[in-house]
Amino acid sequence: MITFFIALAILVLGYLIYGKFVEKLFGADPNRATPATTMADGVDYVPMKPWKVFLIQFLNIAGVGPIIGAIMGAQFGTASFLWIVLGSIFAGAVHDYLSGMISLRDKGASLPEIHGTYLGNTARQIMRGFTIILMILVGVVFINTPATLLNANFTQGWNPYVWIIIILAYYLIATLLPIDKVIGKIYPIFGILLLSMAVAIFIAFIIYKPEIPELWSGLQNRHPDAANNPIFPMMFISIACGAISGFHATQSPLMARCMINEKQGRPIFYGAMITEGIVALIWAAAAAYFFGPDSVVDVTGKSGAAIVGVIANTWFTPVIATITILGVISAAVTSGDTAMRSARLILADFLHFDQKPIKNRLILAIPLFVIAAVILVYSIADAKGFQVIWRYFAWVNQVLATVTLWAITVYLCESKGKHWYFITFIPALFMTMVTGCFLFVAKGADGGLGSMLPRPVGYGIGAAITLIGLIAFLVWKRKHKAA
Repeated sequence: MITFFIALAILVLGYLIYGKFVEKLFGADPNRATPATTMADGVDYVPMKPWKVFLIQFLNIAGVGPIIGAIMGAQFGTASFLWIVLGSIFAGAVHDYLSGMISLRDKGASLPEIHGTYLGNTARQIMRGFTIILMILVGVVFINTPATLLNANFTQGWNPYVWIIIILAYYLIATLLPIDKVIGKIYPIFGILLLSMAVAIFIAFIIYKPEIPELWSGLQNRHPDAANNPIFPMMFISIACGAISGFHATQSPLMARCMINEKQGRPIFYGAMITEGIVALIWAAAAAYFFGPDSVVDVTGKSGAAIVGVIANTWFTPVIATITILGVISAAVTSGDTAMRSARLILADFLHFDQKPIKNRLILAIPLFVIAAVILVYSIADAKGFQVIWRYFAWVNQVLATVTLWAITVYLCESKGKHWYFITFIPALFMTMVTGCFLFVAKGADGGLGSMLPRPVGYGIGAAITLIGLIAFLVWKRKHKAA
């Protein structure tokens, strides 16, 4: 337990110290007008109170990634704690803060537009399609997961499509109506559930004092199938949202259109990621016990969602267990609705389609929901369908984070000079290596080509992709300096 509490303290210090440094580097100006005040439209550009913006941002980005992802990542051992802490402070929170603040300075621009500004028009066009695909996949994943949990824990025997239709209908309403009418009103309730869940597990640590691996016990791979799941890159894809996530940067423009002061950026963007890191750390620590030899329940072969139920029902009374499960459900629902909303806004920005009339919002939303519904049917009809969708979601998510880090690096080079771009340049290189290696190291069942290639070859290809990215950046930097 000592490692857990040290990690928790470092996350808090990361926000107070490194977060302040990043804010100062960006140059947040409390006197600068924000899009919420200069472009208010009553639909997407709506001034909101800071605490509410923070809560919406936190719930938007949380999803089930820092829960399910952290649980599955805990199988790798104490290395998962290191990645959650270091990834959140030096990669994820920096990624979220700077992408959000760049959007804030650019009229609340959607993420693909930011990519286009700093990586070129070709990148803009590619990332528009890429990001919309991710948003739809997020919507599908975060409909399937809460529907499954609701059906398994509260309405056993129901047709699973009942909850799917209910959640899908809610997503459509949340996508179409002004952000302060639905999302702004019900998120405080979801926020209480999500935070109560994390607090309940934290208290359980104090009461039960579970034996979990300590950092000084070693960083060896504890995964039950370690031979096919090397820590690098598999752990970094599995944990995803608990350390860094491209999906977060798609949500930041939603809040950039509601903020009334640039100084709110550090708690809203950097702080929400650190809070998510704390949630991920709590779930990873809990799962580490249940994966260990002292566990009172055998969780071998169980899915992440099933392990959530095991943890809740083993440690808590029925009432608290219910609150915990509802907290996980709320985390999924509050990311799925804004994912579909983000997809609509990205399309609107691309097509220059006025979103004030609800008719225009409906025109863009309906095709997105039809596609999501088709994928949902596949994920339920095929027993392995959901697993395939989750793998593609996880990899696409990390690729998006990688591209965003590169765009921010270019921004820092152009606007800050000196060597400050290294705060995102190093994470960008690292994530390029992670996503590149995953494709060629992961086995076919996990969405990669590792079943066809010797592992050293897979790592070699990943390294080559990273080298190409490095060379391309250095060539651009040299030309930019010359100009």
